[in-house]
Amino acid sequence: MARTLVVVGVSGVVPAAAVPALRAAARVVADASVPDALREQFGAEPAGPDPGPGTDPGPEVLLTAALDPADPRHAAADTVIGPPPGAALLDAVAVMDRLRSPGGCPWDAEQTHESLLQYLVEECYELYQAVEDGDRAALREELGDVLLQVLFHARVAEEGDPAFGVDEVAADLVAKLVGRHPHVFGDRATVDAERIDSAERQEHRWEELKRAEKGRRSSIDGVATAQPAVALAAKLTSRTARAGLPPELLPGGDGPGERLFALAAAAKLAGDDPEARLRTAARRFAEDVRSAEAAASAAGLDPHALDATAWRRFWPR
Repeated sequence: MARTLVVVGVSGVVPAAAVPALRAAARVVADASVPDALREQFGAEPAGPDPGPGTDPGPEVLLTAALDPADPRHAAADTVIGPPPGAALLDAVAVMDRLRSPGGCPWDAEQTHESLLQYLVEECYELYQAVEDGDRAALREELGDVLLQVLFHARVAEEGDPAFGVDEVAADLVAKLVGRHPHVFGDRATVDAERIDSAERQEHRWEELKRAEKGRRSSIDGVATAQPAVALAAKLTSRTARAGLPPELLPGGDGPGERLFALAAAAKLAGDDPEARLRTAARRFAEDVRSAEAAASAAGLDPHALDATAWRRFWPR
């Protein structure tokens, strides 16, 4: 008996590659993880024991939402048809909808765009740190946490006015990416006319298309002022430099704010990232503090009561 395992995921999306097998199947069974609507659609029987040796009822298809390749049914099947790339995103949308809907999670149901902001900021910084640390496992996890924030906000937005959801968010993103890459998605004449041959040229073209699309009047329209101050100074410097602003018109003076801005601007104009540089210096300093405290503790001192002499003694060289 030929057995085909079709993995449909939580959302119940059937892979297109599974359609021929489903049509040819003498028997379709589904385990308890498959949504009721999908079992009914294909007239699937509940998964039960094997028919037994010497019995060949014909080709069989087993529907399951179990995505784990270690599931023994994957090894037992003659053919395994998994979901297409991106199908797990539909599962994530379905799970988020369940959590937010009546009968789901009370905490998720109470959240608003405003109450979720703290988590959005935290998760973005945790993702930033995973990239800094080169931690692949953390990178994978933190990307999921950032994705959760997008799905959560999109689900909350379904209940707002005007209402929109994750499909509208994704459609707008697709339109933006296609519209700002005419050298990739345009017709042959457009592709030939654009001729983007470098990342720098694409960055400039992106800004030109964005400016025309949004009808911006200023070179600094759209700069998020809520970002960290050093990153904000660098972004303003970058935008105004592209607009031809002479460097001597950047903020100057003896005040601490002006001096910090000047340092950030100088780094950005030199092609550096002052926000990343400052973060690196701050994290290195934090490591030195912990190292000195650990050394003092190992020497029998209270790391919370060190004087200047002790700090200098145990400071890493």
